Amino acid sequence: MATTANNTAKQATPKITEIIASKKVGWWLVGTSTLVFSIVVIGGLTRLTESGLSITEWKPVTGSIPPLSEADWLDEFAKYQNSPEFKQLNSHITLEEFKFIYSMEWGHRLLGRAIGLFFVLPALYFWKTKQFGPHVGKRVLGLTALLGLQGFIGWWMVQSGLDEEQLKERRSMPTVSQYRLTTHLGAAFLMYLGVLWTAFEVLNENKWLDQARKGHGATMEKLFTQLNSPLLKPVRKWATALLCLTFVTAMSGGMVAGLDAGLIYNTFPHMGDDWIPPKSEFMSPVFAHKEDKSDMWWRNLTENPTTVQLIHRIFAVTTFCAVSAVWWYVGRHKAIVPKPAQTAANTIMGLATLQVTLGICTLIYLVPIPLASAHQAGALALLTGVLAYAAALKKPRPAAVQVINQQMKQALLKQKA
Repeated sequence: MATTANNTAKQATPKITEIIASKKVGWWLVGTSTLVFSIVVIGGLTRLTESGLSITEWKPVTGSIPPLSEADWLDEFAKYQNSPEFKQLNSHITLEEFKFIYSMEWGHRLLGRAIGLFFVLPALYFWKTKQFGPHVGKRVLGLTALLGLQGFIGWWMVQSGLDEEQLKERRSMPTVSQYRLTTHLGAAFLMYLGVLWTAFEVLNENKWLDQARKGHGATMEKLFTQLNSPLLKPVRKWATALLCLTFVTAMSGGMVAGLDAGLIYNTFPHMGDDWIPPKSEFMSPVFAHKEDKSDMWWRNLTENPTTVQLIHRIFAVTTFCAVSAVWWYVGRHKAIVPKPAQTAANTIMGLATLQVTLGICTLIYLVPIPLASAHQAGALALLTGVLAYAAALKKPRPAAVQVINQQMKQALLKQKA
């Protein structure tokens, strides 16, 4: 009877990995986020070097093989010569110049495929070996779907710059739609945030688990008391709001890139002779498509380069002010804010200052590629810092706390023994 009771108790007690995912999972997710960060930067360089429309076909599998002979290169060049971009903008381009822009786009797509393999194959292994647990497993499944969708969004974006009918409808030179570019960028940012948020959670819980096993009960009790304190609730809400604001600011930057809006009004803080351009310029009827001009206001907000740059400036300044306010508040309420969150707040203040500096320099120097690329990377770095700040304030999951408390009790018993 005692043996049966013991077996029942063992069955009733879940394994730790069924509640807290393996530390290996956390580092795999960090590795994935690093690759996603890299592809965002490389995607920006592809855009800045005007390489994105050099490959005119989407071949998810066979497209991973580059042209291997001169005949292959000539074939790809012939396809590009039939594209609107070549006919209207790049008819002067040589084969050697084409090889450069083609290689940029091919490298961008190849890295996307590599990320897919790096994410999916280990995910299958961790799922097979039961190192996820239901909590993380569901997130990974959702992120896998988002990763697959991103490939389709990428081609949907490129197609907008290859379709002559769409270009006529948009009254645009051969370039991708700013809407689709921002959608593509947004999906990449969401993938990055989802992967890194899960990584932070897994690594934090494993860190707490290790401290519990080492018998650091007092430290853990203090941290959990802080994280569960009602006083931290408004701080947590403001962290979420700051994360959303930073994301929206980055997306407004995507709209600027899509319209090449950084090439106008290259002064700061003024736009021309005043703080903002004349109303006739940022709310121009030229951008309306309907005869009654009923679409004038929203088309100016999303299609007028002057207005789009103005919007990005407003969001950028607002974000900097919000980060400054968070930094100031945390510095004066150290008693209620956990130490990791204090460190993160100091970090995002530095990142926000750097990002504003990069943005202003990119503008006044007419968007040189190194500065523009650094500015895009800075946007993701700032978003990373804000995400780390929010993660440091997150309330611990009850199931994880239960497992950690059990480990602390076992460590205490061993110390007494």
